[in-house]
This record gives sequence, structure tokens and C-alpha cells, in this order.
Amino acid sequence: MIGPDRERLSPCVCSTLRMVSRAVTQLYDDILRPSGLRVTQFSILGAIARLGEANLRQLEHMLAIDQTTLTRSLKLLERNRAIDRVPHSDGRIKAMTLTSKGRRALEAARQLWARAQGKVLRELGTTAWADAQRRLAHLLRVAVKKRGRSRGENRVRPRRARGRSL
Repeated sequence: MIGPDRERLSPCVCSTLRMVSRAVTQLYDDILRPSGLRVTQFSILGAIARLGEANLRQLEHMLAIDQTTLTRSLKLLERNRAIDRVPHSDGRIKAMTLTSKGRRALEAARQLWARAQGKVLRELGTTAWADAQRRLAHLLRVAVKKRGRSRGENRVRPRRARGRSL
């Protein structure tokens, strides 16, 4: 890439990915605006629709989204009556399903999403996107694997009580 856009990019992978992500998110949000959904809400509703019923852990994993952001979005979707909490056999699990209003919102937003997707793919090219998607999938695997390892290594292990024997 040559020109002013290339100069805006940071040598830091994280900064560059976040900048691109914010810009692309804004593009999708602008196009989705008539549906009343943001692209993050659209993604959550789509994931719940695919699963039929979803809990926080499933959505966190499926969407690679942190619990705080996910919880905030879910509360908004619930307040707008797009999703309902449903009983789960394990009372600690918060399960969600789409309401009829949520299904209608998702369906209306799909056409707008397709417009946003088409715009990006026309500019980028489907071959370039397939290559980028392959590389990003690898980066995601690396980041998730490294993060999981570092979480386990940084845990403080409980100390054994003194004077006890096994």
C-alpha cells in the first residue's frame, strides 16, 4: 500500500488492526443504522440464531469478545426485547434466545449487512479478502494460544497449609 493511508498505519500489529477494525466497524454501523442495530449487535444476534440458544461462554468463544463488552451488548439487546433469558438446567448459566422482535431485526439488518459486505469486497477484492482471512485466522490462533498459555503461567498457585501431610 502506498500513500497517506499507508503512512497512518503503525508498525505495531495491534494498533494497526485496531485502527482498521474501528474504521470497518464504523462503515458497517453507518450502513446498518436504519435497522437500529450496530454490527456488534448484529453479530451477537446472528450467533444466537445459529445456535438456537446460547450462553455467555459460547458467545465469548464464538465471537472472540470479552465478557464486559458482551454483557453490555446483551443487556441492551434484552432491554430492546431482541433477546430473552431462558432457564438452563445449570442455574449459573445465563442462556439467551432470540425473540420474534430479535428475529425480525436480524432479518432486516441482513440486507443492509450484505450491502456493507459487498462494498468492502468490491473495494478489496474477493481473492485479497480470502488471503487476508486466511492470515487473520492464523493470527487469531496464535493470539488465542499465546493468551491461554500466558494466563496459565501467570496464575498464583495456592500454597499448601503448613503442618499438614498428605
